[in-house]
Amino acid sequence: MTRIIVLANQKGGVGKTTTAVNLSAALAIAEKKTLLVDIDPQANSSSSLSVRLEENDPCIYDVLVAGMPAKQAILETEFNSLFLLPSHIKTVGAEVELVGFDEREHVLAAALEPLREEYDYILIDCPPSLGLMTLNGLTAADELLIPIQAEYFALEGLTQLLKTVRLVQRRLNPRLQMAGIVMTMYDKRLKLAKQVLAEVREFFPKLLFKTVIRRNVRLAEAPSYGKPVMYFAVSSPGASDYLALAEELLVREVNK
Repeated sequence: MTRIIVLANQKGGVGKTTTAVNLSAALAIAEKKTLLVDIDPQANSSSSLSVRLEENDPCIYDVLVAGMPAKQAILETEFNSLFLLPSHIKTVGAEVELVGFDEREHVLAAALEPLREEYDYILIDCPPSLGLMTLNGLTAADELLIPIQAEYFALEGLTQLLKTVRLVQRRLNPRLQMAGIVMTMYDKRLKLAKQVLAEVREFFPKLLFKTVIRRNVRLAEAPSYGKPVMYFAVSSPGASDYLALAEELLVREVNK
């Protein structure tokens, strides 16, 4: 059964796209046919997989605004079992153009529904905001995965996001569940990072993944080479962390 997982956090710089790209790649390595859907106009997920589109190339904008079947915009990446529905800077206009649509929060859900039988996992990378594009992601998904950085304001941002999630569950997508919370950019040398991790564990003991994504130079470098970290530096902490996160996600699937 296909799992559609949206990765969202209204705060920027929390490792959301890094997690979307590398978790997708790790699931593909586990022989799960995986589709990464980039709905962020910055298109960082797309460029992290060596995809840079020209103005007229099909992308998520054409799917959402022009009604193009999603299948026509999907690209096969150079990495086994990993596929991409890419974004482009022109997607920035979708936020405004969708406002006039009927069922505007459900456009992405309708576009992805025909793909459910084709993939084991569909991961959606959202913009760092709680705007209409992110609402589309939350409405299309079965589960929400929240990456948070080990920093002072992490819990404050998380609280606001969870309020939005409860509204979405009540009004737009009652099937939306929590896949979990993953701590990113963790540096065990910092007292603050340890405190934030302890607080999140205290408040969300069942939601927090045991796997912690450590701060790692190779992980930061990989996007500039257009590769997931396990294809760029397989022996790095970043690679082992995301492979462990994928394994934990797969175990949670079995235990559902």
